Amino acid sequence: MAERDLSADEQALWNKVIETVEPLDRGPQTDLPTNSKPSPRADLSAYAVPKLPERKSAPGPGKTLDASWDRKLTRGRVDPDVTIDLHGHSLNSAYDRLDRGLGQAIASHARIALLITGHAPKGEGPVTRGKIRAAVGDWLAASRHAPHIAAVRGAHPRHGGRGALYIVLRRRASAS
Repeated sequence: MAERDLSADEQALWNKVIETVEPLDRGPQTDLPTNSKPSPRADLSAYAVPKLPERKSAPGPGKTLDASWDRKLTRGRVDPDVTIDLHGHSLNSAYDRLDRGLGQAIASHARIALLITGHAPKGEGPVTRGKIRAAVGDWLAASRHAPHIAAVRGAHPRHGGRGALYIVLRRRASAS
């Protein structure tokens, strides 16, 4: 696409835009003349976002289990220690039930909790999820029990398939 010069009205509008824009990067900037526009190939290194410092944090849900655990879960070769069923609950009561159920599972040193969320309501496509199932990921991440959760995986069909999740709890350190 060939570049063209701006008309007087376009240039006036461009100048107003330049006056109102505040760059995201607060570092050194190269001032552009107000009567020109940057070329598509202009050096924009002065506007580059600085690299964020690396943070030491717990690995995400996909990196906390070894391969043997993942194989067992995928093949349905685990027996959940606790089942938390959220059928028939509203969003608020489902969150309360999940919180209480996880608290009890952690207190009883359970390793795998089966969370039954149910399938999407009939008439909605297979891609659509129910409201509770859609909220569960955020609930678990923000939960007071989040430090005790090693991983969350989809359940095997014999345990509910797409309508259920395995919540793998971290092994508690022995009090010796």
